[in-house]
Amino acid sequence: MSAVPQRLVLASTSSYRGELLRRIVADFETCAAAVDEALRSEETPLLGAVRLAREKALAGTRQHPGCLVIGSDQLADLDGTPLGKPGSMECAQAQLQQCSGRTVAFHTAVCVVDCAGDSPVFREIVDTTRVVFRVLDAAEISRYLAIERPLDCAGSFKVERLGVALFERVESNDPTALIGLPLIALSRLLRESGMSIP
Repeated sequence: MSAVPQRLVLASTSSYRGELLRRIVADFETCAAAVDEALRSEETPLLGAVRLAREKALAGTRQHPGCLVIGSDQLADLDGTPLGKPGSMECAQAQLQQCSGRTVAFHTAVCVVDCAGDSPVFREIVDTTRVVFRVLDAAEISRYLAIERPLDCAGSFKVERLGVALFERVESNDPTALIGLPLIALSRLLRESGMSIP
């Protein structure tokens, strides 16, 4: 535990993650964590999310040495197949048609790196949320995409907005995990790193 409070850095420029972190911490910095987000050969979505969260945290420590750095990544997993950010309306339409009537696991990994001592200390967790999609027809999907345009969201929806109407149910330990940062687990990791989190 550090004697002097460390600066906290979120190694992400995601507005979703930044808004979530502000719920529990008022003062932090952000930085872009430029890492190759492609999964490695034979890497599962769960293991990929854990590795990418760690790589993003490490990228943040290189920009902010001596700070407490948070890295996070989320991968959607449809029966072992990763679903990334769609990037286009056509891909989003195809993703949601794939998800229709099925269960998708969203693995949200967090890595907190404490670089105050002689060697870095890593604290990591992964939270898996399962989303059961309703059976969706093509017209419903098109209407949804026209309203939200969730092209930067894994799985092609925004749960904090209209995307929740696409679901039958959500099975989760932490309601913030699906948005991109599991605050219950992150609060524990930050406390273990010496921060005062109510």
